[in-house]
Amino acid sequence: MNFLDGSLFPENQDKLVITAAPYGPEWIPSDFPGDIPVTMEEQVQKAVDCYNAGASVLHLHVRELDGKGSKRLSMFNELIAGVRRAVPDMVIQVGGSISFAPESDGASAKWLHDDTRHMLAELDPKPDQVTVTVNTTQMNVLEHMEAEDIAGTSLADPQVNAAYREMVVPSGPGFIEEHVRRLSAAGIQSAFQFYNINSYETVERLIRRGIYKGPLVMNWVAISGGMDAPNIYNLANFLRAIPDGAMLTVESSMRNVLPINMMGMAMGLHVRCGIEDNLWNQSRTEKMSTVRQIEQLVRMSREFGREVANGRQAREILKIGVFYETVEETLAANGFAPNPKGRQQGFLRRVA
Repeated sequence: MNFLDGSLFPENQDKLVITAAPYGPEWIPSDFPGDIPVTMEEQVQKAVDCYNAGASVLHLHVRELDGKGSKRLSMFNELIAGVRRAVPDMVIQVGGSISFAPESDGASAKWLHDDTRHMLAELDPKPDQVTVTVNTTQMNVLEHMEAEDIAGTSLADPQVNAAYREMVVPSGPGFIEEHVRRLSAAGIQSAFQFYNINSYETVERLIRRGIYKGPLVMNWVAISGGMDAPNIYNLANFLRAIPDGAMLTVESSMRNVLPINMMGMAMGLHVRCGIEDNLWNQSRTEKMSTVRQIEQLVRMSREFGREVANGRQAREILKIGVFYETVEETLAANGFAPNPKGRQQGFLRRVA
């Protein structure tokens, strides 16, 4: 990504797209009473509240009435339909893990098997996006957290803590290729989750081989524990690699969320917040609801002179519903250099 003269001026940047992650599947309702929705009506209302506060993308997970994260696709269909009715312009992004909560105390926190994850392409009504993890990696969401971040919450329980500390993201080549094919065939955008430079490079190769033919929309996930640490050096290294036609949202966890988002806002990138990522204000003197986090980002973005995108504007920036016919068109639209002509592609570089 090139930063030419004037790239830091708001008139040369897209309006800010804010993704809200208000459902926090790693928490239980008692971890933040009053801000973790449980009933379907409450979960729909949370989406409305986030949209009214300034978020244009909803990162969606679903809870059962017992407060646990739901793994039932029927529940996802019900929530998507409810959000569509209540805030039709909001971009719905389904979390591709479905739910990574452990089944019981001491059990592993893990994703469901691939066949179930592929069924996200069959959700009805269909979401605008599904997040796609890229390359199997450790996902120790606790590694850069401090003890005070989780004190008094369910994550402080030794058995639950161990389950999340040992969590792994399963995302091998077979899963990724089949998943993006099914999502694209259903008209659902793949929202790629990049944990470091190599997961981005894997998707560039998928594009160059013709497996993925759509806009490059992605999150840089800086939560440590097998993924990038939240610092300017890792972010700058990532930005040097991605093309100018890509759409990038920055993401971190706990009290790193706000500083990373401030960097992203200043550089023309996009941001994510919510209790799935962070529970606290910066002094850790009180918990901070998703709506308050959104309102804070809206205020700060306007201080930067950068206006916040509404739902329709976010759809244009994200290129929701856009797909390309050829490898060449996909590369050009995303700002990549074309594939070299006549060069040996190798056994794994064959264009699909």
